[in-house]
Amino acid sequence: MASAMAGLPELRHGGLRLFARNSPCACQSLPSSSSPASAAPRRVSIVHHFVACSTRSRIAVQREWIRRGRRTCRLMRLVVAGAGADLCPSNGGDNSDAGTSRDQNPDNLQDNEDMSSIQKKQQQDQLKNRVIFGLAIGIGSGFILLAGGWVFTIAVSAAVFIASREYFGLVRSSGITAGMTPPPRYVSRICCVICTLLPLLTLYLGHMDASVTSFAFIIATILILQRGSPRFAQLSSAVFGLFYCGYLPCFWVKLRCGLEVPALNTKLGAAWPILFGGQTHWTVGLVASLICICGVIAADTCAFLGGKAFGRTPLTNVSPKKTREGALAGLTGCVAISVLLSKILCWPTSLLSASAFGVLNFVGSLFGDLVESMIKRDAGVKDSGSLIPGHGGILDRVDSYMFTGALAYSFVKVGLPLFGV
Repeated sequence: MASAMAGLPELRHGGLRLFARNSPCACQSLPSSSSPASAAPRRVSIVHHFVACSTRSRIAVQREWIRRGRRTCRLMRLVVAGAGADLCPSNGGDNSDAGTSRDQNPDNLQDNEDMSSIQKKQQQDQLKNRVIFGLAIGIGSGFILLAGGWVFTIAVSAAVFIASREYFGLVRSSGITAGMTPPPRYVSRICCVICTLLPLLTLYLGHMDASVTSFAFIIATILILQRGSPRFAQLSSAVFGLFYCGYLPCFWVKLRCGLEVPALNTKLGAAWPILFGGQTHWTVGLVASLICICGVIAADTCAFLGGKAFGRTPLTNVSPKKTREGALAGLTGCVAISVLLSKILCWPTSLLSASAFGVLNFVGSLFGDLVESMIKRDAGVKDSGSLIPGHGGILDRVDSYMFTGALAYSFVKVGLPLFGV
């Protein structure tokens, strides 16, 4: 190869001459002009010389692009915290010597420090938003709960409307549609409107069974008569949406506004201003709703803190971050806050009934959280929406309350006569 490429012609002053080894375009493997091969060079086409030079140039350009690409990946890791491993996976990860040399590189160390600082800042900002908006939502919900009546019902309807839109958005996501056919968009919009009307009809009519049955029949009829080929997946997802986002929240209206018997033993009600309703304002529905909501908050908080501190054993595959230790801490917190509030509000009067009410609230909150986690897991998303900074969507905040209202209402109507109020 060296003898064949020893003499490369060059155009100079209208003639041809052979390239020497010290020529700027010659390859280093070429023999020098004083070698025997250069004394009697072969005639090599000028095209071969240009091909060799272009190959070297192309390799140099590729190396430059690789270097720039690695630099770009480092910058992207700084901008997108935690996504560097996905955007630019390192080559030769199995080579421990190469990984050690990369870790000892000052540029990589600086990048890692910057990325860690960005992640900490993002976590602090997220925690700050979570606390601020959580307090704002809690205070606002407290005033709405105390107001009751149409104020409470309209607030529930507004939350139901947003939650139903988020639910049908999850149903239409790519993760779920890969295995099933979602309902048409106009059917999803009709279901959202129906879910919004159900709490209002529950307060106005005093019941909801006939309304839910009638609306479910209307949705089924629309899906069967649609153009194309109707699918059972469309019917099941639409009817479950009516049940999950429309039927279950109506129990909160029945719990808060339907149980209007005054809680006469409540000391707080005796000191309540007459301008705001006096003692009669503190009904069994208000006290039960207050204990239920505080129990769910205590369950979520204690489960989070207990799981962070002592969590070792996974609870279920639906939500891998939940642990049995965290669930036990949540159960303890929910029962404790239920018993404490029952002593303060003097309802229910029995310790056994207060403990059973706390256990039921915890079961409902945990089950609602797992159901929503299962839907998001199939949809392939982390949050159902982005309406509330630091929290996600409305459905992410009210998932623990979906089944809790129905269980609490059933306990007050059926369970308390068994345990004794």
